[in-house]
Amino acid sequence: MNRMRLIVVAVMLAAFTLAAYAAMRAYQNLKPESVSRIPTTVVKRGEVVFTITARGSLQGGNTKVLTAPMTGNSQLVITQLSKSGDLVREGDVVVQFDTTEETFKLREAEADLEEAEQQLEQSKNEVLAREEELASELVQARSAVRLAELECRRNPLIAAIAARQNDLALEAARDKLAKLERDYEERRRAAKASIAIQEAARGKARMLSETAARNISLMTLKAPMGGYASVERNTNSNFFFPGMQFPLLQVGDIVRAGMGVVQIPDLTSWEVTAQIDEQDRGHLAVGQGAEVSVPAVPGRGYKGKVRNLGGTTGPPWNRRFECKLSLDDPSAELRPGMSARVVVRTERLADALWLPAQALFESGARKFVYLRGPDAGFREKDVELVRRSESQVVLTGIDAGAVVALSNPAEHAENKPAPAKGAAGALTK
Repeated sequence: MNRMRLIVVAVMLAAFTLAAYAAMRAYQNLKPESVSRIPTTVVKRGEVVFTITARGSLQGGNTKVLTAPMTGNSQLVITQLSKSGDLVREGDVVVQFDTTEETFKLREAEADLEEAEQQLEQSKNEVLAREEELASELVQARSAVRLAELECRRNPLIAAIAARQNDLALEAARDKLAKLERDYEERRRAAKASIAIQEAARGKARMLSETAARNISLMTLKAPMGGYASVERNTNSNFFFPGMQFPLLQVGDIVRAGMGVVQIPDLTSWEVTAQIDEQDRGHLAVGQGAEVSVPAVPGRGYKGKVRNLGGTTGPPWNRRFECKLSLDDPSAELRPGMSARVVVRTERLADALWLPAQALFESGARKFVYLRGPDAGFREKDVELVRRSESQVVLTGIDAGAVVALSNPAEHAENKPAPAKGAAGALTK
C-alpha cells in the first residue's frame, strides 16, 4: 500500500513539473519579438523626390487693416466690434469706439462758435455805427470850414477886431478838418481790428468743432470692401512673458492710436501662411509650385505658389520662418482661419542611394550608419551625406541592399555584453 502511494506521488510530481515547464515556455513565447530585436532597414537605390511639408492657415490676400484713429486721445475704448469670421459688406460698421469725450468737445466747440458768431455780428454793427459817426464828423467839419470862409468874406466891411476873429475861426475849422481827415483811416482800421479779433475767435471755434466732428467720424471704422472680419490680438498690455499668446480684442478693451484692430482679407486673393523649419529655407524660392489641401474641404486639392519667405524666428533648437503661398484656384468653400497642409516638391534625384532619416547618425562632422555584418553584429560605417529631408537621406559610401540599424544597437540589451562571458562589448567596430 505504501509502495502504491509513493508511485502516485511520484507521478503527480512529474506531472506538476511538466506543467510548470510548459507554462514557462508558453510565457516566454508570449513576449513580443520586437522588444529583443534591433529595428533595421535596407539601403535602397532609385528615384527620390524631396518634398517639404508644413501646416498653415488660410487667409485672404491683400488684407485691409482697420486701425485705431489718430484723434489726439492716447487711449480709445471699443464699444462695438465684429467677431472673427463675421461676414461684412462694404460700408458696414466693423468697429466703434467710445465718442463721449469727443461729443463733449463738439458741443463745447459748437457753443463757442455760436457765441463767436454773435460777437462778430455785434462788432460789425459797432464798426458800421462808428464809421457813420466818423463820416458825420467829417461832414460837420467841412461845413464849419465853409461857413467860416463865408464869414471871412465880410472882413473888409466889418471892424478889424471882428475880421480877426473870423480869420481865427476859419483857421481853427481848417485844423479840425485836417485832423479828422488825417485820423479817419486809422480810426477806421482800429474799429475794424475788433472785427478781425472776433473773426479769429470764430475761426478757432469752427476749427475745434470741425475737428471734433471729424474725430467722431473717424471713431467709426467701416469695411472698405466685402469679406470676413479677422479680429487682431490685444497687444496693448504691459504684462508679457516669452511664449505668451495675446488674447483677441473684445468690447471694452483699450487700444492705442494707430493700433490694428480688425483685418478684412480680400477673398478673391487667398493665401496660406505656414511655419517651416529653418533647414529647408535654402530649398525654397519665390514662384515655386506647391500643392495645398484643406481638411475642411475633403476631396479637393489646390495649386499654389511660394509668394514670400519671411524672417526666421524661434529658439535655437526650433528655428522656423514664415512662408506665404498664394492659391491659384480657390473655391467658394474656403474661409479665413481654416487649417491647410502644404507640400512643396523641391528636388528630384534619379538613381540615388537612400535611407530613412533616422538611420543616419552624426558625431560632430562625422556621419555614419550602423551596418550589419555576416555575424549579425553591427559596426559603424562612415558615409557621405548628399541631401537630407525630414524623412529621407541620400548618401554615398555604402552599397544598395545593405542592412543598417534604425537605432543605436548599443542601446539594446540583446546586443550588450553578457556578464557571465566577460566580453568587452557585443558591438563590433
